[in-house]
Amino acid sequence: MEFDFTQLEPQSRYRLLTNFIGPRPIALVTTRSEAGHNNAAPMSFFNVFSHDPPIVVLGIQPRLSGEEKDTMANIRRTQEFAISMVDMTISRQMLVCGLGFDNEIDELSMAGLTAKTCSKIDASYPAEAPCVFECRIERLIDYPRRTLVLGEVVHMHVRRECLDEEGRYVDPERYQPIARLHADNYITSDRQFVLTAPPIADFIKPQDK
Repeated sequence: MEFDFTQLEPQSRYRLLTNFIGPRPIALVTTRSEAGHNNAAPMSFFNVFSHDPPIVVLGIQPRLSGEEKDTMANIRRTQEFAISMVDMTISRQMLVCGLGFDNEIDELSMAGLTAKTCSKIDASYPAEAPCVFECRIERLIDYPRRTLVLGEVVHMHVRRECLDEEGRYVDPERYQPIARLHADNYITSDRQFVLTAPPIADFIKPQDK
C-alpha cells in the first residue's frame, strides 16, 4: 500500500507514524506550575538528538480545543523542565500522570510518587525514576498543532544500581526502560541481545595487482 502524506489527514498520519516508528521512549516530563505545584505528564514524542551540545527533543501537541497543555505553558513560562525515564516500577504511576487533571493538581502526589527537588532547575522529579535529565530550553519550534521543544541537558540523576561496577554503562539487568508502540501497547527492554557488525574487509575485494 502507498500513503501520500501530502494528501492524508492528520489522524491517519499520526496512526501510521506511531504504529511503525517504534518503540518510542517515554519521557515523564515534570514542570513547575505558576502556583508552584508539580506538573507531570508522559510524552512519547521524545528522543535524544545530540550529545555535543546535549539536546533532547519533545513534541507536544495542544488540546483539541487548541489551548496549550499545562506542560507546554509551564515550559514557556519557566524555560525549563525535567525528563524522567520510565521503567516497570513506575509504569502505572506514569499512566496516572497522563490523566486529565486540573492544573492545580500535583500529579506526582496524585500518582503516589515521591517528589524530589532538581539540582539546577526549579522543578521536581519522582525519586523512584531510574534516571532523570534536568533541561533548559535551547529553542522552541512552533507549528499549528505541535511544538518541538529542544532542551539542553544541564544535569542528570541516575540510580547507582542502574550502572555497571565502573559507573560508565547501564546494567541491562537493572535498567530496563519501557517504550510505547501504538495505542495502549508498550514494550520493555528486558530481552536484550548483542549484534556485532562484521568487518568491512569481508565485503571489499582486494584490488587486483
